[in-house]
Amino acid sequence: MSQDKNDDLSQFSMQDLFRMEAESQVQILTDGLLALERSSDAAAIEPMMRAAHSIKGAAAIVGLDLIVQLAHGTEDAFISAQQGKLKLTPNRVDVLLAGVDLILQCSRLQEDGVAPWLAENGAQIRKAMDAILGIAFLPEPVELPPAASWVPAPEPAAAPAPATPLAAAAESAAQTALATRRAASDTAAANQSSGQGPARALPAMKTAQNYDRLLSLASEARIAAHQLHPLIQGLQRHKRNQASLFSALEDLHDAISRVDDPVLKEKSLLALQRSQPLKQFMLGHIGDVETFERRQLTASQNLVDEVLTLRMRPFRDGVQHFPRMVRDLARSLGKDVKLDIIGEETLVDRDILSRIESPLNHILRNAIDHGMESAATRGLAGKPATGTITMEARHRAGMLSIEISDDGRGVDLEKIRRTVAERKMASEAMAAAMSEAELLEFLFLPAFSLKDGITEISGRGVGLDIVHDTIRQQNGTVRLESEFGKGFRTSITLPLTQSIVRVLVADIGGEAYALPIVKVERVVTVPQSSIHTLENKQFFEMGGEHIGLVSAAQALELGEMQQQEELPAIVIGSGSRRYALVVDRIRGEESLAVQAIDPVFGKMRDISSAALLDNGEPVLILDVPDLLLSIEKLLHEGSLAQMARAGLAGRRKMKRILVVDDSLTVREMERKLLLSRGFEVDIAIDGIDGWNVVRSGDYDLVITDVDMPRMDGIELVSLIKKDLNLHKLPVMIVSYKDRPEDRARGLAAGADYYLTKGSFHDETLLDAVADLIGDAAR
Repeated sequence: MSQDKNDDLSQFSMQDLFRMEAESQVQILTDGLLALERSSDAAAIEPMMRAAHSIKGAAAIVGLDLIVQLAHGTEDAFISAQQGKLKLTPNRVDVLLAGVDLILQCSRLQEDGVAPWLAENGAQIRKAMDAILGIAFLPEPVELPPAASWVPAPEPAAAPAPATPLAAAAESAAQTALATRRAASDTAAANQSSGQGPARALPAMKTAQNYDRLLSLASEARIAAHQLHPLIQGLQRHKRNQASLFSALEDLHDAISRVDDPVLKEKSLLALQRSQPLKQFMLGHIGDVETFERRQLTASQNLVDEVLTLRMRPFRDGVQHFPRMVRDLARSLGKDVKLDIIGEETLVDRDILSRIESPLNHILRNAIDHGMESAATRGLAGKPATGTITMEARHRAGMLSIEISDDGRGVDLEKIRRTVAERKMASEAMAAAMSEAELLEFLFLPAFSLKDGITEISGRGVGLDIVHDTIRQQNGTVRLESEFGKGFRTSITLPLTQSIVRVLVADIGGEAYALPIVKVERVVTVPQSSIHTLENKQFFEMGGEHIGLVSAAQALELGEMQQQEELPAIVIGSGSRRYALVVDRIRGEESLAVQAIDPVFGKMRDISSAALLDNGEPVLILDVPDLLLSIEKLLHEGSLAQMARAGLAGRRKMKRILVVDDSLTVREMERKLLLSRGFEVDIAIDGIDGWNVVRSGDYDLVITDVDMPRMDGIELVSLIKKDLNLHKLPVMIVSYKDRPEDRARGLAAGADYYLTKGSFHDETLLDAVADLIGDAAR
């Protein structure tokens, strides 16, 4: 085991090892300083002394003498604090944190960038060392008088001016701390984008790809286990047929027994005796297969769960830098704010954790700038001088719940009401009638801000807009609550993972589609007698509200919906954007492993991703926000179809197309595009399969790939064009090969159209089909 570890570390340079050491120790220093600033616990200094000592030793090994001196000065400051000679006040913590940031920035450099960085920042490092060496001479913060004797004063628009040069130095350190950290992040990002990122970046990316591959394999194993069920059902049918046969044998034996023929009696008895072991054999094997199926299902599901566990990270990994950010930003605004994080060990999917970091950052910055008062104002309101923001993460009802609350001033709902009316976003009467929830929704609108002026932190009205859009993209929801004068709360609900999504599967236009269950309000069955029409729009009543009825087949451009006396519908959206999506049939809920759609198709309208059902059938997962836009477009155009009653219309006979492609993604996407235009579509998985299918069917067009196993597309085209019965059948080649010689080769074989997948999009294929065979109707 030790040898394996040495082999793993041997791939890293000494600078890489220093980086690893520094990043872990810097986090200890940052967390310890923030905690020590709030409570003078001498025991908390010991871990920081060890961390500073470790950094000093690691820097000495790689020859970073300036960092050695910086860490040594920090260690001396901790020793003085531990001996009671030095009190770590906020001004002094600013200086130490500035030094910590410089250490972190240096650690993130590549080897060839260290020397230039040291030369460029040597003066800043020496200034930080001088500040640390003179840390004992920094002034103590001014103690405020008791709250009762405070005189009301306007809140400062910026940090108060320092009283002395030393205080100015401390304040400068506080201001540069955040800039230093940003510079470090920018340097790391630039290095990664230029291929010079940390040595761990590539292994980390490799690990992420391995997780995705493992999840895909685990999902396939689960699907394979589910496909044992049809086999068991076939065995059950065979058992029933076998039982009928045995019953017939017994009846035959009884009939022969009444006949005076010893030979027939002996043979019928022998047949009856030989049938008994077969009966027991079938019963035993069915039991064995059922046991095997249960074990396979359990093992495959456990495998999926374990892979998902590997993808999970503690919530702490994504938010550990927030306490420092909150402290620095608050001090730059002349405020005193701390961040408490609850549920740091709550597990979150690594992709979700990385995507919600920016929204959480926006919420915290808004809380500090908008919500938190100065210490003087808080004292007059009877609040502690230090404001508190609490961020809590937990699992609830199978979802990730994140709540960010503060004890600041909250939001003045009347100010929102006035702003809405002043900006003509609603009439004064409407604004006056709005509820608290409706008013708070305006905070999510772009360019809506209650700030009178614009600062670097806020005032542009983009913060909560970004939060709302990002959370919605993750299939989550965000809700705001406020109590004026007491605080503000933001509640975020997200799926635990984006890799496995719980969906509702429904048939639309004869095909399976899935909707994320978090986007589904409820499933209803609407009788034809309950449908009402007003201004060519159909609706039904549910819970005292009118819910519009929309054909899912029309919204997805899949032709006419199936005619039924009772319409199964899925209610999606909220508020005024709430519709009942009428489908052919509701299959039920499933948990699916999400798979990205081939980038060649770009962003498919109304489609977010793809997956495989438990029975192995491919399914597209609908993009509900996009689908709502499509529905609103139909409403605006006035082209919404009426829910036809059963028996009123018949289906047209459509033209038939054969799609031949060995790529599951390309094959299925071409099929669904053609179905959306009303064509009947069959598929074949390679050239041999395509040749067998095209000879046995009546097709109006064949669409084929070129590179396929067993028989390529060029050979298939040649065979079709040489066949006496098929030579007039139009053939289109759709291939990634876009060289002129490839196109010439396909057309020489007899292809009527050559389309490259590199320039492929929906309308390109459909226009080409229309050029060859016209529309779908015969």
